[in-house]
Amino acid sequence: MIKLHRVLDVSISDVALPPSLPYGRGRKIKGSFLLFIIAILFPALSFASDFPGETLSLWWTAPFGLILLSLATGPLLFANFWHHHYGKIIFGLTTAFLIPGIHAFGFPLTMHQVLDHLLLNYIPFVVLIAALFVVTGSIRLKAHWLGTPQHNTLILALGALSASLIGTTGASMLLIRPLIRANGWRDQKKHIFIFFIFLVSNVGGCLTPLGDPPLFLGFLEGVPFSWTFVHLYQPFLVTTFLLLGLFYTIDHYFYKKEGQSSPFTHDGREHGIIACEGRRNFLLLAGIVGAVFLSGSWKPGIVFDIFGIPLKLEDLTRDGLLILIIFLCLYWTKPIVRLENHFSWAPLIEVAKIFLGIFITIIPALSILKSGTSGPLASFVSLAMQDGIPYDPAYFWLSGFFSSFLDNAPTYFVFFNMAGGDVTTLTTTLSTTLLAISMGSVFMGAVTYIGNAPNFMVKSVVEGHGIQMPTFFGYMAWSCACLLPIFGLLTWMFF
Repeated sequence: MIKLHRVLDVSISDVALPPSLPYGRGRKIKGSFLLFIIAILFPALSFASDFPGETLSLWWTAPFGLILLSLATGPLLFANFWHHHYGKIIFGLTTAFLIPGIHAFGFPLTMHQVLDHLLLNYIPFVVLIAALFVVTGSIRLKAHWLGTPQHNTLILALGALSASLIGTTGASMLLIRPLIRANGWRDQKKHIFIFFIFLVSNVGGCLTPLGDPPLFLGFLEGVPFSWTFVHLYQPFLVTTFLLLGLFYTIDHYFYKKEGQSSPFTHDGREHGIIACEGRRNFLLLAGIVGAVFLSGSWKPGIVFDIFGIPLKLEDLTRDGLLILIIFLCLYWTKPIVRLENHFSWAPLIEVAKIFLGIFITIIPALSILKSGTSGPLASFVSLAMQDGIPYDPAYFWLSGFFSSFLDNAPTYFVFFNMAGGDVTTLTTTLSTTLLAISMGSVFMGAVTYIGNAPNFMVKSVVEGHGIQMPTFFGYMAWSCACLLPIFGLLTWMFF
């Protein structure tokens, strides 16, 4: 049987340029007007390659490191200035990478790398996050329950289970506001939202490729849809059970200090009554899940090549459907629902700005990691090998470490390829190695605020309700104390 693979070259094809234009004679182009202009000015972008990770100095990662440092120290040392000017700070540090990069490697190579990360990673990432944020922010769960340790533990458990079905972002944005309202009367409550980030925004997304971006990336690479559930349900159960038990103990301690024992909420309403506004947005939520699943299962074989960057039709279709869902949600949901939900675009804008800088300045860091034992981190990367084969505990901790501070999706991809990149081998002979990469990428995203996008969104929503969350290092003190012993136990049990 002969399979027909249709490839549409969008970079330079079909429509001849006038001879008077620079580089125009004999060249052709098809696509948007913007791409037309870019192709005229920078045709060499089509032939750019990757950054030479083997020869890069670690100094190239300085702008990325400074972004992380500013995220850690800005809200702590100069909070007012940071909240008003963090966008300018991120822009300045991003420029501090781009200008030297253009000078050292040339405009075509640098811009090719930036476009590659923006088109293949950042834009799909933001579109998916935005769709989940808008749709879940347009569903108001009116649950009048008292924020007791029993109720809070139940909500965290339900959130962890739902995260694999509607994504960690969807579950986080759907449940965080009712949880805030239920505990609004309590003085000691920041620990509730810290554990919410642990369980709902990270660990709960490990059972399906829809749950977390790294696992979805593996699904696109050919990992079977059911593989994550079959191999990760035991680590999920162990981690979730231990975290829920630890949370209940801590929450019960603080709850006793509150001195609250009334079975009624502070406004006098009977607790336990659950109602929902914006119910039809659950259909849009199902549409988001369907669009994501479609992009991984539908393979029409149509690829638009833009300056050497392959944009698949199924991915463009997914992003188009998600944007349509956003507009449908904004159109048919009553504004009062979002108003009562204290919906604000600020958390989404903050995530978009911060991760734009991260996705661009992370480029040399990923190039160095991809160079493996040939690059400046050779001795570090060699820790992941033992007698020429992947050493699973090292893959778990290394992929987890980098996922804590880098974006976990490209980190997953780097370690996936470091382990050979062959799906058949990684899902059979080296299944424990893929398990280590998957667990490290998903679970350890909870170690810092920037380990996974929902972490920052939850922090922003909680602070938007006037609740003070820990600083960057303060949160890490909680995460290291609570999570690292559990990760050590997982290493002993599964590797």
